[in-house]
Amino acid sequence: MKKTFLTTAALASASFVALAAPAQESDTAKVVRLQNVEVTATRATKSTPVAFTNISKQQIADLNQGKDIPFLVSSTPSVVTTSDAGADIGYSSMRVRGTDATRINVTANDIPMNDAESHSIFWVNTPDFASSVEDIQIQRGAGTSTNGAGSFGASVNIRTQRFSMNPYAEVSGSYGSFHTNKETFRVGSGLIGGHWNFDARLSHIASDGYRDRASSKLHSYYAQAGYFGGQTSVRFITFGGKESTYHAWDGISRSMLESNRTYNPNGEIKRDGKVVGFYDDQLDVYRQTHYQLIWDQGFGPNWHWNLGLHYTDGFGYYQEYKNARTLQEYKLEPFYIGEQKVKKSSLVRRKNLDSGFGGAVFSLSYSKDALHSILGGAFNTYGNDHYGNVMWVENYLNPLDPGHEYYRNKGKKKDFNIYWKTNYKFFNALSIYVDLQYRHIDYTIKGENDKWDWTASPEHMQVLNVDEKFDFFNPKFGWNYEINKHNTLYASFSVAQKEPTRNNYNDGPLTVRPKAERLTDWELGYTFRNERFTAGVNLYYMNYKDQLVLNGKLNEIGELMAENVDKSYRMGVELQAGVKIAECLRWDVNATFSRNRIKNYVGYVSNYDEDWNELWSQTAVEKGNTTIAFSPSVIANSVIAFNYKGFKAQFTSQYVSRQYLDNFENKEDSLDPYFVSHLNAAYTFRLPHVKAITVGCTVYNIFNKKYENNGYSQTCAIYAKDGSYTLVSDPRFYPMAGTNVLAHLTLSF
Repeated sequence: MKKTFLTTAALASASFVALAAPAQESDTAKVVRLQNVEVTATRATKSTPVAFTNISKQQIADLNQGKDIPFLVSSTPSVVTTSDAGADIGYSSMRVRGTDATRINVTANDIPMNDAESHSIFWVNTPDFASSVEDIQIQRGAGTSTNGAGSFGASVNIRTQRFSMNPYAEVSGSYGSFHTNKETFRVGSGLIGGHWNFDARLSHIASDGYRDRASSKLHSYYAQAGYFGGQTSVRFITFGGKESTYHAWDGISRSMLESNRTYNPNGEIKRDGKVVGFYDDQLDVYRQTHYQLIWDQGFGPNWHWNLGLHYTDGFGYYQEYKNARTLQEYKLEPFYIGEQKVKKSSLVRRKNLDSGFGGAVFSLSYSKDALHSILGGAFNTYGNDHYGNVMWVENYLNPLDPGHEYYRNKGKKKDFNIYWKTNYKFFNALSIYVDLQYRHIDYTIKGENDKWDWTASPEHMQVLNVDEKFDFFNPKFGWNYEINKHNTLYASFSVAQKEPTRNNYNDGPLTVRPKAERLTDWELGYTFRNERFTAGVNLYYMNYKDQLVLNGKLNEIGELMAENVDKSYRMGVELQAGVKIAECLRWDVNATFSRNRIKNYVGYVSNYDEDWNELWSQTAVEKGNTTIAFSPSVIANSVIAFNYKGFKAQFTSQYVSRQYLDNFENKEDSLDPYFVSHLNAAYTFRLPHVKAITVGCTVYNIFNKKYENNGYSQTCAIYAKDGSYTLVSDPRFYPMAGTNVLAHLTLSF
């Protein structure tokens, strides 16, 4: 612990920031000329008074050996990543300033990527998307107005790859621990006939995972075709993937971390309470395909128009072995073995999703002298069929229809927003920023839920009848003052509002409707930059009304559940510094120190009797002021980069302080602090007929730290016969891999 504290102190004392390393320039001036009609309306610029970090194409490529995008951006301020398989391949996610993925807005070319119902983005559905990304901008806090789900912790704005003037081909591969392998093939036509361009990518990623059977089999593609002429750019882009992952949704106990760290309880087949084997097809399978048609049009030197039409098609299922389930819950009749009536039996169920998401985004911008103004917005519509089948029942003697359906419901959503952003510069130094957004949401869920209603008379599947409309006005104001060419000061005030997710409606009691959230965000920042050194500080205070916070509970498919809390806040300071020690050596550090609190928290826990029989009731626990779950008070990063004559090396480290798994602030229900480091090294050289050959190796968790970056609490109340109760902690954890290695090779033509 002392060593960890000293390391953290060293990182913090070296940092005074919130600046990212400068983005890499494009390969050629001609490429820039081709792209000069493209404007990303939801992006922040150096005069926008928000905290943001840009991650360039080269920075992504240096780390992109097979890990998911959350890992590739994990060294940016206030970011913490998770991985259920323990190796950052498969189901992974990130939190920013303590907020989970459902409150982080993600767009690609200004088009929403978050699922319209869950509000999450499942990176596993578009594996190796990083290989087709030009750059990424992460805005922390409320950020600028964007399209899609509301931003409560951050917005992630992705731009896909630019067209290249010259033809190219590239083959890359990685192989390493846990039989992890990645193969990527990229090809581009270069500019044809002065106007046309084509690019394509195929990728395959596979891994056994760190945890038992936590395997991933991932395939993806990317293709784009474009026309350029004068101030006109028209691009058709399609990308997508298919994933098949073995479930690693359930964590393990603290004692299991010591005795059998890689154990994965998913797929257990039990007989008389003992595990006798594992189900081979305990799989999550999903296919997702994106289509984008983007028209960029310039009108003289001052006006620019952008229109994006999009459609995302998704279909998939997760299949599970369930031990000793009540047949009635699956609309199955009990059966007899002899004279014995059998009401429970093990079975295999499949839950299906069939979704479509489409719409349009637009922006009209005007820029002249000191004025830059954008009018933009989007209209999107979404539909998702949810239905479940019973595939097999153990010893079932009654007739069983193939694919017996036991529930079906449909979610529909319409989302409209319009915004106006204006930035005006006075005296070449002071910029005033105004950002006004109106957003309307119409959301319905109709049909039967996947849960049995034991309280109904007669009993039946829960009935979903959600019909909600939301109207949000989200104003943002700020100023940016360029003191001189080295020093900048900025401040902003923002309001953000967000509707509940699907899970917020159907995971809890159907009689309790979740509320929309409201965030008021104040930010104040200062930056310094010269040729060798960058430094700065960003202060934030995020005040919430009815924030939906994770409560440490897990739903049936391993997703963390959330609940509204009346009043809460997040406040902190984000520091970052970078120094160019020599032409070949750079050191960047950042640290976030924060306080994340709920005011007067009352939590609810499930009740059990002394024999661990569920009582189907809950106990209210008054905790008072408490720390918000999954919100570490300290996050610190260090990146040391060396680049000399084709040889590159990068040593990254991250420290994350204690994270509580629920909102009761019990140390037993928490993730221990961890400090983890990775080393990446590569060498690029040339051979005849080959543009470049890059060989390298990455060692993850180089010091073999045993740590966990996610979990859930399962706190409950055990009632004695006299009516008294005791709160019992039974947390579960997701262990991360120890030292592991990926070697990689890239051939560029």
